[in-house]
Amino acid sequence: MTLKWVPTKSRVSQSQFLFLNRFIFTTTTSSTPSASLPFAPSYHSQSAAVPHSEIISDSSTNLTKDDVFSTFKLWFECRNRALLNRIFQILSSSSSSFDSIDGPSLPFSSADAALSQLNLRLTESFVLEVLNFGDDVLSCLKFFDWAGRQHGFHHTRATYHAIFKILSRAKLMPLMIDFMNDYKKEGHLHKVRFHNTLVMGYALAGKPDIALQLFGKMRFQGLDLDGFTYHVLLNALVEESCFDIAEVVLKQIATRGLENDITHSIVVKSFCKQKQLGEAEELIRQMLREGKKVNEHMVGMLVDFLCRENKFEKAGLLIEEFQELDMLSMEFSYAVWIDHLVRAGNVNGALDFLKTKKLEEGYVPDVFRFNILISKLLRQNRLEDVWDLLTEMKEGNIVPDKMTMNAVLCLFCKAGLVDIALGLYDASLELGLSLNAMAYNYLINSLCGDDRFHVAYCVFKGSIKRGYFPGKRTFAILADALCREGKLDNLRELVFLGMERNLFVSFSTYNKLITALCRARRVEDGYLMHEELRRIGKETSQKSFLSLIQGFNHLDRGDISARLLIEMQIKGHTPRRTLFRAVIRSICNKENPEPQFLKLLEMQLSFQKPIVPACQAYNFFIDGAGYAKKPELARNVYDLMKRNGVSPNLISEILMLRSYLSSEKISDALSFFNDLRSSRTIGRRLYSTLIVGLCKANRVNTAWEIMKEVRQNGFVPSLECYEELVRFLCSNRNYDAALYVIDDLERVGRQVSPFIGNVLLLHSLKSKELYKAWISSKVGKIEEHSSSLMLGQLIGIFSGHIEMDNDIEYLEELIGQCFPLDIYTYNMLLKRLSMIDMDQSCALFNRIRHKGFEPNRWTYDILVHGLYKHRRTVEARRWMEEMFRKGFFSKRSLSDDS
Repeated sequence: MTLKWVPTKSRVSQSQFLFLNRFIFTTTTSSTPSASLPFAPSYHSQSAAVPHSEIISDSSTNLTKDDVFSTFKLWFECRNRALLNRIFQILSSSSSSFDSIDGPSLPFSSADAALSQLNLRLTESFVLEVLNFGDDVLSCLKFFDWAGRQHGFHHTRATYHAIFKILSRAKLMPLMIDFMNDYKKEGHLHKVRFHNTLVMGYALAGKPDIALQLFGKMRFQGLDLDGFTYHVLLNALVEESCFDIAEVVLKQIATRGLENDITHSIVVKSFCKQKQLGEAEELIRQMLREGKKVNEHMVGMLVDFLCRENKFEKAGLLIEEFQELDMLSMEFSYAVWIDHLVRAGNVNGALDFLKTKKLEEGYVPDVFRFNILISKLLRQNRLEDVWDLLTEMKEGNIVPDKMTMNAVLCLFCKAGLVDIALGLYDASLELGLSLNAMAYNYLINSLCGDDRFHVAYCVFKGSIKRGYFPGKRTFAILADALCREGKLDNLRELVFLGMERNLFVSFSTYNKLITALCRARRVEDGYLMHEELRRIGKETSQKSFLSLIQGFNHLDRGDISARLLIEMQIKGHTPRRTLFRAVIRSICNKENPEPQFLKLLEMQLSFQKPIVPACQAYNFFIDGAGYAKKPELARNVYDLMKRNGVSPNLISEILMLRSYLSSEKISDALSFFNDLRSSRTIGRRLYSTLIVGLCKANRVNTAWEIMKEVRQNGFVPSLECYEELVRFLCSNRNYDAALYVIDDLERVGRQVSPFIGNVLLLHSLKSKELYKAWISSKVGKIEEHSSSLMLGQLIGIFSGHIEMDNDIEYLEELIGQCFPLDIYTYNMLLKRLSMIDMDQSCALFNRIRHKGFEPNRWTYDILVHGLYKHRRTVEARRWMEEMFRKGFFSKRSLSDDS
């Protein structure tokens, strides 16, 4: 099945156009379109399908793709890019103990000083922004290290999670250990702080057991954790459901007087994770009654777990109750509520809630919440709602992030504005906004749907460089598109990249690729792919095996073909006789083929549970050797068959006889036939095989003697015997003998076959001698209205002795009374008519198609040259053009008939 991506919308709708106008012309400084930013994505510069200045709506508004692209680019540029670029410029030019890049660089102490001169205000959000901005893992590690050593800043759970995520994606977790070990080498660092960092790091990494071991060593040395690390450890224990140990740590916090609202938040979380939601709610209410500080995370956490238990009604009432108290911020609870509504599929409820709170309280969610809503709406193809949310973000001065960029890119792909999406893809590299897998999938799919396969492949290569690999469906669509376009090198690279990641295209795509490689005479590449499939435990399909075997046969590499033939059967595929024949012929094209031929036979017979029965296998090899004109090899197999206790059957004897006859070893064929005749009674099939073979070898006299013997033995020769005799005798202008054979055919009660009838008509067109021979042979022997009389009338008409009646239906009926008509018969009838009446010829051509016959090259050739002979050149050229459109080409030029 052919895969193809179809964008959700192929053009900008009126509502989308209104959004674009509203978004572009929003009265904010950052959204002013700039004509100085041309829309010129690098990857599609070769495509001229859509000019970059094309207007995407009606002519009443000068809204171009340049305007849309430039506006969105400027919106994403409103992030603090200049400062972030400067930070990473400093980091990339510095060296540290975990750098693996050779070359000149600043000492890390110099980078410390350079970063300090920037007077950065370190907060959790800013550190997260820096970490999310950078694609260079080492630079992110350096910044994480530097920030953690600055006075007044401690890394949080979120910042640790961010760096762990970066290291995990890059598969560089050992670097974190090296990174931590660097603390030991820094003389100005206190040991307590080092252990604090390690305990905190392992706790946040989901390894509280290691963190506890380190904590135990600290206590043994008389050291203790600070309040922040205590709470990080407590939170990690609760996260890992180690509630008993968490109680012990909680008592340590209380004993040291470190208890605060964060402690209470973790206790609320502990109750929630143990599904003691009533106790969690009661604790919050008690704290409110006692006037203790209740932070927004406590309520938000309770709302979160209520929703997880599908208690949405209770969670909603709780939100309204605490909002009416007006004692704490509800933004976190609102955000959690929106998240769960979206996850539960109630997007409309989330949108209604958002609109209500915006009108009543002026609530504007953060960029993360906007991204969640937009992503869900995109999956539901609710593009107009997405347009509205993006406009709210821009009007609310919400700074977009890379998730917003990914969502916008997917939106333009779905809306059919692939050029703008491609422009944003190029701009994302410049803006430091890396795309995610979903954005890559949408962009590659959309480009394939737009028949821009080269661009899609370039985007695919870009995704690989940035650590993303497309999903299975996208991978299959791209592979299928490259296969259809014949981009074999790209497809081969794509498939091998997929194999490395255990992502496979459909077997039909593999078949197409291997077949295409073989057709392009790149059989070795196809074989490498087959070997790679086998290495990873995947089976090559039967079609792939056939393509490879055929390809190596064309290269006369019978050794590889034979190996593939055996492997094919091991995999459970059943080869046909023609495949054995082709492989054996390829083997026999080499000098001294016998050793390899016999080795293949031995391997074929070695199967314990053979796909092909033993007798049939021997027959295949006899047939193959005979087809390769190696009758001595065929005889070796025949004799080996008997020595191994397998009795040759009739097929074995027929194939052996044919192998002698096809190689024109007539004496050996007759000797083999006589040996068979001396040992048993010979049946009609063996006689027919000998007669047909002798005719094809131009030994017609011997064939006729055998024919008479068949008749004397009471057998009726096969129709093929009569056909070959008539063909040979007519080809040698021995028309008297040919007519005698036809008389014998009628005496045994058989009708003239279309093959014999067409041979007679063809020679009637060529010469008048056939009609004369027929007259001589039938004098005084023809009864009125006999079939022989009608056949003679046809011969006379086609040879020109009898005047031709231009009634096409009469001629068809006359031929039909002698033998069934086929396309060959119609071609000769057309040839005869073209000699006298081209109007009737044209009518016959149309009649041929009306009868359900498909005109072939000869049919067109006869009509075209007949028209040209009658000086009807305009019609001749018109028919010739149709002939060429059908893929037929004349072997004669029109000037041949002038």
